[in-house]
Amino acid sequence: MARRERWVMVTTLALLQAMTIITGVYAVQTEFSLAALTRQAPHPAERPTASPSVPVITAGPVLASGGDGPLPTKGTLAELLTDALGDKALGSSVGAVVLDARSGQRIFAANADAGIVPASTTKVVTTVAALASLGPDTRLSTRVVQGKTPGSIILVGGGDPTLAGPSAKPTTYPKPASLATLAGRTAEALKAKGVKKVTLGYDASLYTGSPVAPGWKPSYIPDGNVAPIHALTIDEGKQNPARSQPRVANPPQVAAAAFAKLLGKYGIAVSKSIAPAKAAQGAAELGKVDSPPVYALVEHALTFSDNDLSEALARQVAVKEGRPASFEGGSQAVLAVLKRLGVTRGIQISDGSGLSTRNRISADALARLVALAGSPQHPELHAVASGMPVAGFSGTLGNGRRFADSDSKGQVGLVRAKTGTLNNVNTLAGFATTTDGRLVTFAFMADKVPASAEPVLDRLAAIVARS
Repeated sequence: MARRERWVMVTTLALLQAMTIITGVYAVQTEFSLAALTRQAPHPAERPTASPSVPVITAGPVLASGGDGPLPTKGTLAELLTDALGDKALGSSVGAVVLDARSGQRIFAANADAGIVPASTTKVVTTVAALASLGPDTRLSTRVVQGKTPGSIILVGGGDPTLAGPSAKPTTYPKPASLATLAGRTAEALKAKGVKKVTLGYDASLYTGSPVAPGWKPSYIPDGNVAPIHALTIDEGKQNPARSQPRVANPPQVAAAAFAKLLGKYGIAVSKSIAPAKAAQGAAELGKVDSPPVYALVEHALTFSDNDLSEALARQVAVKEGRPASFEGGSQAVLAVLKRLGVTRGIQISDGSGLSTRNRISADALARLVALAGSPQHPELHAVASGMPVAGFSGTLGNGRRFADSDSKGQVGLVRAKTGTLNNVNTLAGFATTTDGRLVTFAFMADKVPASAEPVLDRLAAIVARS
């Protein structure tokens, strides 16, 4: 069913692309292009839907292709970008880089190597590492195993924050695993053993350390920006799955209580006492549900700037790399993976989402990571490209405010980029195709903005796309 849904979306995008061509958008299919990147991970108009293993031809909604066209004229581009970078809205701390995606050659640079607070463009770092370390098709499992006695069971968190609780109504891609499905499978296994009453424990020990990162503001959790990070969570720690706030204080306990109620509906009575427990190694499995594959989680995390999911991916990298699954261990593991990929200079992180004000990333490092994610030599990373919002169409660039001014709205659909926003911080990093068909990557970063600098960042990206 999932494959069929992806192809329905691909067909829809093909129609969108055709409509754009009719209205005059120039498109050329060549080897190294936004279209080529998405032959292995397409990008639909409203949500990412394709596996890196599904070959397609379309580039996405109104995304013109790029390839072997000439590099933009440096002098002209530099003049236009330098003028835009002088906008007072950007403040006094700005970094900017434009790279040729194929060769990595700098086309433009200003304060390129300075460490700047990246905000949510940190998610580019996290998701590249997750795809490289875990692999695109890995899934996160939530399990129920046998306890010490036949009448005891343990709910074991595998670090999937998208696990849907009993009141969730999943309407977006990717479809999450369901706690109700897990309860049904567990009840069936218990009844087969003749067990109709159990004591329930829960194991969230996969993650360690503080559930709150260094550099997080105290308001982040109450305001609904993120939940405390635990290995057992339903609905990303939201009390109401349809709303970002409030977040629950103890996600594992809430998940276990919800699971107990679901077991009751399936005919398994659960004792009132539900407490933390440690699952024995090799304990018999009674039920399991799996998250969507990592490539789909990456696409969702980038399109919707999902903080909870990004933090989970960083912890999963730590687990895979043999580090403690903590904020510190996750940061160390992510950097170790990037070192294997040849990109570490200019990156200092304390979390996986970009909420931490301690993070520092240079514009050059960010632009190079984007180029790496789109490289033909790294097809396993292409979900980073397909997950980035499309200007004026999807995710954090499709909210009606972005690429809406006269100096940027003409490039709607021609830029795919990750946004970053914190107090006094605005960043934007992604891909664009020049008018001559050359694919370039860019990073524009400012961390001392007096107010919102988003319109200026959109203008900068539009200048690149028009070059």
